[in-house]
Amino acid sequence: MHKQTQIAAAVLLTLGGFNAWAQQAEPQQIERVTVTGSAIKRIDAETAVPVTVVKMNDLRNAGVTSVEQILSSLTGVQSSGNTAQSIGSGTGGASFADLRGIGADKTLVLLNGERIANNAVDGSAPDLNMIPFAAIDRIEVLRDGASALYGTDAIGGVINFITKKTYQGATITLGYDSPKHGGGKARSANVGFGLGDLSSQGFNVLGFVSAKKEDAIAGDQRSFNKRIVGGLSNSTDPANYTQDFSTLYNPAAPTCSGTSLIPITGGTQCKIVTPNFVDFAPKSDTASGMLKGTLRVSDSLELGAEGFYTQNKVTTRIAPVPYGGYLMNPTMPNGQKNPYFPTAHVDPNFTDPDVVGQTAFSPSSAFANPVAVQPGFVYVFWRDFPNGSRTQRNDNKQSRLVLSADGTAADWDYSVKVSLNKNTVDQNLVGGYGDGDMIGEGLLEGVINPFGAQSAEGTALLQKAALNGLLQTATGKVRIFKATASRELGDWLGAGRGAQIAVGLERRHEDFDSHANKDFAKLVSASTGLDPEFVAKGTRNVSALYSELNVPVLKSLEVTGSLRYDKYSDFGSSTNPKLSFRYQPSKEVLFRGSASTGFRAPTLFELYGSQAYTNTAGNVNNPINCPGGTPIAGASSGANCNTQFQVLTGGNTALKPEKSKGYTLGAVFEPMTDVSLGIDLWAIKITNSIAALPESTLFANYAQFQQYFHFAQPGNLLSITSNCPGSKCGYVERLNQNLGGSNTNGVDLSAQYRLRSQVGQFDFALNSTFVNKYEYQDYPNGPWNQNVGVYAGSGPVFRWQHNLTVNWAYNAFALGTAVHYKSGYQDFIPTNRVSAYTTTDLFGSWSPVKGSSLVLGVRNLFDRDPPFSNQADLFQSGGWDSRYASAAGRTYYVRGTYSF
Repeated sequence: MHKQTQIAAAVLLTLGGFNAWAQQAEPQQIERVTVTGSAIKRIDAETAVPVTVVKMNDLRNAGVTSVEQILSSLTGVQSSGNTAQSIGSGTGGASFADLRGIGADKTLVLLNGERIANNAVDGSAPDLNMIPFAAIDRIEVLRDGASALYGTDAIGGVINFITKKTYQGATITLGYDSPKHGGGKARSANVGFGLGDLSSQGFNVLGFVSAKKEDAIAGDQRSFNKRIVGGLSNSTDPANYTQDFSTLYNPAAPTCSGTSLIPITGGTQCKIVTPNFVDFAPKSDTASGMLKGTLRVSDSLELGAEGFYTQNKVTTRIAPVPYGGYLMNPTMPNGQKNPYFPTAHVDPNFTDPDVVGQTAFSPSSAFANPVAVQPGFVYVFWRDFPNGSRTQRNDNKQSRLVLSADGTAADWDYSVKVSLNKNTVDQNLVGGYGDGDMIGEGLLEGVINPFGAQSAEGTALLQKAALNGLLQTATGKVRIFKATASRELGDWLGAGRGAQIAVGLERRHEDFDSHANKDFAKLVSASTGLDPEFVAKGTRNVSALYSELNVPVLKSLEVTGSLRYDKYSDFGSSTNPKLSFRYQPSKEVLFRGSASTGFRAPTLFELYGSQAYTNTAGNVNNPINCPGGTPIAGASSGANCNTQFQVLTGGNTALKPEKSKGYTLGAVFEPMTDVSLGIDLWAIKITNSIAALPESTLFANYAQFQQYFHFAQPGNLLSITSNCPGSKCGYVERLNQNLGGSNTNGVDLSAQYRLRSQVGQFDFALNSTFVNKYEYQDYPNGPWNQNVGVYAGSGPVFRWQHNLTVNWAYNAFALGTAVHYKSGYQDFIPTNRVSAYTTTDLFGSWSPVKGSSLVLGVRNLFDRDPPFSNQADLFQSGGWDSRYASAAGRTYYVRGTYSF
């Protein structure tokens, strides 16, 4: 066992020796609840599957203000696609959870036991920012596969956000967060109300609304993004230029004294270092509301209605637009010499038969005033600093309406639900983008100066070219009808209690539509890379039947079997069983285990997503012209080495479902009052994984994957400018496909101890996850890549994760601390080892009168910077990884709550 786990577990057990000093506690009554992972009503302590219950009251005391923060503290979550990753990407500002590290698309997220619409941008999983935070009462995390009950996506586990069923009174909470360093300040407010007593008045209506505003953390507000030279680009200010793409030149070379420039070996060109212009964390504005009503018609029938709406606006900033491969003529249309045209390294007789003489040359469409391209022209790689950083605002809206009827009839408990779910994401350009044709024309005509200060005419043209507007819209809709019934059967085997059965059916209709705002996208296609004709849409129907049977075999042993059949209109059917057991030979010991199969259907986006060209996420080397980072004879370093190339991405209608097998085996021990120890072994095997081949894998193993490289000839070139598709386009193919498999297994450990003493109550809890193995294939029958403690493919898998909490409460006062630990790993470039990362949170609360509380706390008490990483897979480069650490640093917070 890991040393830190040994120490923490020993502390918890040693504290049991203080029972002589501690007051004797009365046995706690176990509350009867409906547990995630079963369709049969049961008591939490009796479940045969591992479920972690997280109470929101504890999290609010710890200063948690978002679902994203909650998931980052669960040790079974290997990584989370967080809001910070929306910077420079197309996620629409979404945040995702990833249990077991097998992918966010294989973690099922529910709200009150029901699905919500997946994030419409890529359809992979629900956006955690869309969960109505203020209404959450508890979170149940099923750490086991559950396709036999829920169908698709429930391979790694299930996270069920559960709101209050009833509520009376009113409450208001105000909060403020302030990092020690600049940026990242947050303000939050939550308000709730409820009226009506369901038991005496026959109804209850409750509502919660919340709002949160969080400031951005700019790229120059933290220094740890300068630990390596990252985010390099050929598009600079002053610009690089070339005639044949073989060698690039820059008037600032070899000293390269321009904006964030560095010299490149050879001394003829410069590159820009962009991390300072890329936000660490985006600005976000989130508002949500939920209204829920329950009407007790009779003792055997309750009617319910539940609706929520959430809107999240995420604003991201990255470096100014690069205009790469644009043309400049040596002479202006009036016949005069272009005052900005370079003189060094230019052949006045240079011609290109595909360009010279053309009167409408542009990456997107014809100039408004066609200008002939002249012999002796140059290509320039310029960055539009005058118009400022590229700024995008993603408006993400999620809504759901659920109508339900729950009751009993003929000895059956039944539930019937109809839900309408919708997610819409609008991607708006709000700064820094421009009309590429207008700017291209200005460069060609000699109006814009790419090598220095602008004239009044150049400034006016750039301001006129600046454009704001709606770029594209994605919408996902899910309509669901679901009916479930359960009842108790006879005591078939004389175990002292009856068997139980549940049966259910589900009908689901899914719609997906993503399209560019054609007219606007056409104007900004050069600065966004979005095809103005981009349209991706799909629809399908899903029908399912499922059943669960729980049979007590002995007084101490029960066995549960589940089976679900799903039929999809677009690829066929899938049948998935699950078998689990629970064995309790004594009051102090419980054993449990399960075996199941699972599946994940390809999303509509994966199937029908439009194919489009974009840049590689990081800087890579042309495997033929620059093997190992060294250019071959005659090949330009600037055009072939440590740069970004064109990549073709998109959907594939030939995809098949992913398949899985999962196993768990665990035990819970309660050796003394208020002490609980748990261990759960788990294993998951997945085949037919759906993904695009990772960039790092493709470029590092060219001989193996050369069929995905499409070079432009002559010269085996990959495009570094937006000239795709076309005869000069060289690109790498990264379409979705069914790849190989993945295998992972490990252990979840837990320990809880409650000490009741004369000086207050102490609660100690340790939750740990150890990953023994994680291996994956990039393609069918390919070699197995080991991923535990190693950055392989798209990231690392942590060997160990711990979450240790200690809380003390006495009368109106409470103190608490939480320690979060992630083990180190071998980095993207193996010569570096990323150090282990530990952060400590501390809080204190005071409740002077009933219904009121004041919480003061600090997250990341010791102001730990993210550990150094040389990863290049994310847009945010520069020596850290936003998936596993927050850029905020030490953050102080205050929360005030009043209930009446």
